[in-house]
Amino acid sequence: MSDEPVIFEEVGTRNGRRIGFARLNAEKALNALNPAMIAALQPQLAAWAEDPAIACVVLHGSGDKAFCAGGDVIATYNAIREADGGRSEFCEQFFEQEYRLDYRIHTYPKPLLVWGHGIVMGGGLGMMVGASHRVVTEASRIAMPEITIGLYPDVAGTWFLNRMPSRVGLFLGLTAAHMNAADALYTSLADYFITVEQRAAVFSALSDVEWDDDPELNRGHLSMLLRGFADPVREQRPRSNVLEHIDFIDHVTDRHSVGGILEAMRSAAPDDKWLATATQNLADGSPTSARVIFEQFRRGKYLSLKQVFQRELNMSVQCTRRHDFPEGVRALLVDKDRNPRWDPPTIDAVDDALVAAHFEPPEGLEHSPLADLPEPF
Repeated sequence: MSDEPVIFEEVGTRNGRRIGFARLNAEKALNALNPAMIAALQPQLAAWAEDPAIACVVLHGSGDKAFCAGGDVIATYNAIREADGGRSEFCEQFFEQEYRLDYRIHTYPKPLLVWGHGIVMGGGLGMMVGASHRVVTEASRIAMPEITIGLYPDVAGTWFLNRMPSRVGLFLGLTAAHMNAADALYTSLADYFITVEQRAAVFSALSDVEWDDDPELNRGHLSMLLRGFADPVREQRPRSNVLEHIDFIDHVTDRHSVGGILEAMRSAAPDDKWLATATQNLADGSPTSARVIFEQFRRGKYLSLKQVFQRELNMSVQCTRRHDFPEGVRALLVDKDRNPRWDPPTIDAVDDALVAAHFEPPEGLEHSPLADLPEPF
């Protein structure tokens, strides 16, 4: 077993080109994204992008439980504690490098396939959503659970939550509701449902494609290949909780405040387990995060992808310098008492100035470190 953070492999094709495979290699940690993984992925993706022999890139996770369960928030928590309420260079660098990686995936010049099997949350979704081809399976479990730890849906959440049907993105961001493969297809987080037993066959079939020199033609070749695997198993898709409850989602998100949304959800008293869990997640989550997420959705509608990552870097660093993020990580993942002491403790107690401060450049980052991100076209 290799101890490398990411396992890279190149496989030849029938017409002499190659497929680049990158496998996240932290199975016991559910392939949680850490600085070593980011540092390995960035130069390799850049090299493959420039290599004319590489026709397609595949990103997947080790083991059968997760593609990637999120970013390494425990390392972030430890860095915040060491900074003792001050500026943490580790946190700033981690978020910056994570967002640079996500942006590269969003703007990758060649077809990039992410096999989103198992748990895909937080930072894992940030990698998957930007790929040109996203596959989910019957075991995919997807969520943006940041409200439960005092954060917000980052990794371009501002971008993709605003591009979901109606106000589904707002609902999912506020409630940390879990999604299955059918939900991912409906919300445009994924493109193809393929059963997990076909993974080896899909990866093998990539070598039989008559790849071209033109990346755009190659995207089409990959699409046709994946469609050939997806169509025969359409009937095996799970039912979509999001689509099944779209009327409820539309109804409660008609309210123009977080408090109003929570009141509407509680008043409806849903007996459906998925809706009941979503309601409880909003009620128990960080009140500050709830207010910030509402504003994130409202303010982010017309931002470009580059502007999204620049703003989210500000927001994430602001969270590291405040109370709720480290407290949420402590309660859920460190001490595991599941009893976070939020401050302020209620939605009504969160004032507008605190919310607005999350969208301002933090001290020391007045000039965005992500200002040099290239425009995609």
